[in-house]
Amino acid sequence: MATTSSFYEVLGLPMSASGHEIKAAYRRLARTCHPDVVSMNQKEMSATEFIKIRAAYSTLSDPDKRASYDRDLFRNSRPFGSSSMGSATMAAASGYASRNWETDQCW
Repeated sequence: MATTSSFYEVLGLPMSASGHEIKAAYRRLARTCHPDVVSMNQKEMSATEFIKIRAAYSTLSDPDKRASYDRDLFRNSRPFGSSSMGSATMAAASGYASRNWETDQCW
């Protein structure tokens, strides 16, 4: 498996996958990538891949973790500055007040 950017790609699923599809993909991959199943010369690579698969399943099978992951994935996939909010609104939404000279100094 190549390095992937999302848990959905690790499991080979679309973002709209159901819980049943996630479980089926995890079981299918676990049967082929688990370190106890592969030959001795592939155990190291297999263990690394299985850890990625397990992390993906752990996150996507829990509805709360999946919702949080999807929000973060969506937030990171948008290009910087593509938001429809203005910069003043963004500063207010992020919790940072406007900058001033006194707080910008490093003493």
